[in-house]
Amino acid sequence: MGYDMDMGMGWMWLFWLLLIIGVALLAVVAVRAAGGGVTRGGGREVPREQSRARQVLDERYARGEISTEEYQERLRVLGGDA
Repeated sequence: MGYDMDMGMGWMWLFWLLLIIGVALLAVVAVRAAGGGVTRGGGREVPREQSRARQVLDERYARGEISTEEYQERLRVLGGDA
């Protein structure tokens, strides 16, 4: 009878441990979702819906495919700071 009691307590500890880990992970996901953006290098915030478009624009400008004026105009259209 003592063996059965110890086995049940072991499963109970595992249950509570998994529950605590699950709640902690849920809190992390909720905080990240509430942040509203994706943090990229340097800690600057990039809105999710514009991050890919801005990245492509920055890459094209860095490769010299577009002029400074064209870069600034497209950046303004995207809603960024020119």
